[in-house]
Amino acid sequence: MESEDVSRSRTLSITVKKKTGDAFDTILQIPPKMMPDAKINDNGWWSFTGPRGQSKLKFSENKSLGILDHKFVDKEAVWDVPMRIVSSGDFSEILITLNKPDELTDEQFNQRVDEVGEMFDRMKQIIESS
Repeated sequence: MESEDVSRSRTLSITVKKKTGDAFDTILQIPPKMMPDAKINDNGWWSFTGPRGQSKLKFSENKSLGILDHKFVDKEAVWDVPMRIVSSGDFSEILITLNKPDELTDEQFNQRVDEVGEMFDRMKQIIESS
């Protein structure tokens, strides 16, 4: 059997007790609440110290469509992360899809998915308490 070149992805979701517009606005301002050294530059890139050192993040948002896609870059990999906020009355469902960067092994990818899951839980607490 030939070696498979299969792309891997995982979609994570959380439900927050916040209306979609409020959740959206909070997420755009969340980096300094999660990474104390986060600073935004004139080009819209947040820079901060992440789990693997110096990192940066930039949102490509469309509020009316609930799109909060972003690019995350650290010394290990570049991630293009689709993110959506879907309205459900007084609640919102926040979904992200993580596509495995070629630079990472399956084991590293699984570890990053777990780390992002923990970060997602912290994000939920921040959104609901804001």
